[in-house]
Amino acid sequence: MEAKLRAGSYVPSPVKAVTIPKPNGGERVLGIPTVQDRVIQQAMQQILTIKFDSGFSQFSYGYRPYRPYRSAQDAVKQAQNFVRQGKSWVVDIDIKAFFDEVNHDRLLHQISRKISDRQVLGLIRTYLKAGVVKDGKVERRHQGVPQGSPLGPLLSNIYLDQLDKELEKRELSFCRYADDIAIYVSSERSARRVLDSLTLWIEKHLNLVVNQAKSGTGRPWDSQFLGFRITEAQEIAISPKSVDRYKAKVRELWDARQSKTSQELVEQWRRYIIGWWSYFKLAGDRRNLLTWEGWTRRHMRKCFWLRWHNKKGRLNAMRRLGATVKQQGFANRTGGAWGIAKSIVLHKVLGNGTLRRYGLVVPSELSTA
Repeated sequence: MEAKLRAGSYVPSPVKAVTIPKPNGGERVLGIPTVQDRVIQQAMQQILTIKFDSGFSQFSYGYRPYRPYRSAQDAVKQAQNFVRQGKSWVVDIDIKAFFDEVNHDRLLHQISRKISDRQVLGLIRTYLKAGVVKDGKVERRHQGVPQGSPLGPLLSNIYLDQLDKELEKRELSFCRYADDIAIYVSSERSARRVLDSLTLWIEKHLNLVVNQAKSGTGRPWDSQFLGFRITEAQEIAISPKSVDRYKAKVRELWDARQSKTSQELVEQWRRYIIGWWSYFKLAGDRRNLLTWEGWTRRHMRKCFWLRWHNKKGRLNAMRRLGATVKQQGFANRTGGAWGIAKSIVLHKVLGNGTLRRYGLVVPSELSTA
């Protein structure tokens, strides 16, 4: 392998196509490289990052592991700062199928401005054009940046750095996280003008198409950025779409039909909610949090009631949980599990303290941990 790399004759293996769901619906295709190609790409990524990252915009936040204060939460806090400065209109730009549409020649031209080694440029080109294995067949690739590879995120930042520089040249207030772009201006008229002019610029200079259905102008509190929104009170809040995704996940994780032990249900919930809260705890506006938490616990109680199966199983479970004799009579209860989960008896037998003792925490309990 080393000899082929030095000679410039190394040929990467096709990547494996893996489909994952997008947060907003639809599917995203990742290209997973072989272990050998991943090692080579990781080495290239480290060297190329040294060359390029210092020249990136301070308002570029995605995929910059060697720069402090470049997380998604930092991007949202910067957006909040812009709104607090009086820029109360936002331009949301969505680039249609960005990772699939990147022009290879334009990207390599950008890279060649700082990298003159022909072997390195040639190797990058071979990785860009490496085939994708789908359903046992290899499909050749003529454009796009591979998602799922160590090089992909850096290459996408290099390509969109041209856009960042154009936004800086126009003295616009913006935040970009990968291909999520939000620009903050002071008036509706300015917002419309910026959207129209940048749509043309992106098509001309990046050879990309702005998705008109997902792009637009509006107020920050009616929009969302990286799962958050900025409220009229200039606070950071969790966006309605993020709440909807949270609720869908709760329904999935507390579906009683799963073939998992109770301990496995607890562990999968803790993995999810701890990760969820580590991201969304940035939100300062948490007025609806207690409502979601009560709804979440109701799903937990519903799940356990159904998993106790029948009168005998419910009676045994309630005894183990310390139910009184009077409460144990509730084991005979019939009716819909969702309604039963709201009952006073089940709230006492599977109270908040009991759920917490078994590790079934909700975000407000994590925030004080």
